[in-house]
Amino acid sequence: MGVGLRTHVLHMSRSGFEQVTTLVSPLVYATLAVYLFRAGEHSDRLLQAAVGAGLMGVWSSVLFGSGGAIQDQRWLGTLESLVAAPAPLPLVLLPITFATAVVGMYSMLATVLWGVVLFDVPLAPAAPALFVPAVVVVVVSLGMTGLLMAATFVLLRNANALANALDYPVWMLSGMLVSTTVLPAWTHPITWILPTSWGARAVQAATGGGDVLWPAAMALVTGALYVVLALAALVWVERRARDAGTLALT
Repeated sequence: MGVGLRTHVLHMSRSGFEQVTTLVSPLVYATLAVYLFRAGEHSDRLLQAAVGAGLMGVWSSVLFGSGGAIQDQRWLGTLESLVAAPAPLPLVLLPITFATAVVGMYSMLATVLWGVVLFDVPLAPAAPALFVPAVVVVVVSLGMTGLLMAATFVLLRNANALANALDYPVWMLSGMLVSTTVLPAWTHPITWILPTSWGARAVQAATGGGDVLWPAAMALVTGALYVVLALAALVWVERRARDAGTLALT
């Protein structure tokens, strides 16, 4: 896990697309969020706005990174070797998904520092001792979510198309920047099954006040459920790919 994590973090650091997604986009999100909250007379929640923008950046990194990593392996001609290797495929993919979450953590750090330095956002979370653990929970839960996405991306010719479709809706349904209470009632059950939603609640509670432990625990529980689903999906995907000979998609 450690070797795979280091390898894929170094690999992503050399990708121009990942650099733009990770370095530039979060700062744009943070700037827009701060101005929107100030215009809406919510200056007391500027730190939450910066943190929410950081969460959006982390999710984008996981979403595009998980799909992009599988595509990279396919384009490099190494995906077949990974599937045929003695190591279980989930253990091969898990470091990739966690690497995307670790790289995405820059988004959280960058948006908070951007807000503090440029917009005088007060760096005073409501629960300082729980803020870092809550962020770690987000990373772990997103890494587990990425494993399920990677399982579905293996058989897709263009995984980025699915990633584009999932980016914005998950932001909204997870309440990363806007509270889910303003969404239609029929969307609330969807938020309950998203690890990103519980992780965002934990971080926002550590920032602005509220219960941190319950949503953090739920983020880990739902993330573990996603891992179970991913393991089952990978067994089916690998078996189908071997039977049909369609792994390379050529």
